[in-house]
Amino acid sequence: MRVGSFVLAAQFPGQGQGEALHRAVRSAEVSEEAGLDTVWLAEHHFVPYGTCPSAVTLAALLLGRTRRIRVGTAVSVLPTVHPVALGEQAALLHVTSGGRFSLGVGRGGPWVDLEVFGAGLKAYESGFPESLDLLVRWLREPSVGASGGRFSFREVPVVPRPSESLTDGTGPEVVVACTSPASVRLAAERGLPMLLGMHIGDEEKAEMVALWRQHAREAGRPAQEVHGAAHVSAGVCQIADRRTDAVEALTKAMPGWLKQGLDAHVTVDGRTRQMRDPLAYTELLCGLHPVGTPRLCADRLAATSERTGIDRFALLIEGSGDLVATEENVRRLGAEVLPHLG
Repeated sequence: MRVGSFVLAAQFPGQGQGEALHRAVRSAEVSEEAGLDTVWLAEHHFVPYGTCPSAVTLAALLLGRTRRIRVGTAVSVLPTVHPVALGEQAALLHVTSGGRFSLGVGRGGPWVDLEVFGAGLKAYESGFPESLDLLVRWLREPSVGASGGRFSFREVPVVPRPSESLTDGTGPEVVVACTSPASVRLAAERGLPMLLGMHIGDEEKAEMVALWRQHAREAGRPAQEVHGAAHVSAGVCQIADRRTDAVEALTKAMPGWLKQGLDAHVTVDGRTRQMRDPLAYTELLCGLHPVGTPRLCADRLAATSERTGIDRFALLIEGSGDLVATEENVRRLGAEVLPHLG
């Protein structure tokens, strides 16, 4: 089982953006010290929900500051960037880090980001498959050209080529954030593992894994790839000597952050948004994920892995909003939970 931290660089009420980013960097550094497998970095624009606007840039910093831990994006928002530009950055990080970089990509949302970066609503609504295919080609082939609806250019060489890394891998892994049957099928047909969100529980994740396997088999993917796909389950982790203390730490801090952060999202076309109740959502997350004593957290992770077939986790560890408490949470995850997982 591979357990990693999920870092949003969340700006809690009363905090500055620099404080949120400092906590994000320290969370990653402590994750390596604590023996975690990966640190996954979120990306958001113009909102305090997450103050990191470029997960791949923060990944570069953290790869330079660490020596062992894998660093991944969760996710780089593909519709707002050129897939070749993102592919070049991913290849660069893969080669220079000795293969420690994972590229998670997603469709994002219908936010004002699409207007600011000039992508337009069509890039979100229908352009994701074309962008994803171009990105994957860039990371797997020696030269690439395009003649699609959104991207069209003559064939050019891939520099640097991911396969030139001094490792056995052909390039950085690509993980796709999936939230619907359509995105599950998209990932499965290409043999790409999924990143499944923290807003759903084990039963729904198990259903999505089963659907992925069905579509992958129908697409003719190799059996080893179908059953060995390294999907990632996102969740929340808060450790305390008593479960009530862990729940209290999150219910005191997270609702304020969620309300402030989610309220700040602006749609590009004025469409109506349905907002979650921040306290109810926090309570839901506490019920779905490893929140409680170290033994309870270990049992919860083991149960999720058994029910879903997923053995990689990206756990939000900054839910208290406090730097010292976050560092302690990460250290306890490494020292008191991981030993129970083997």
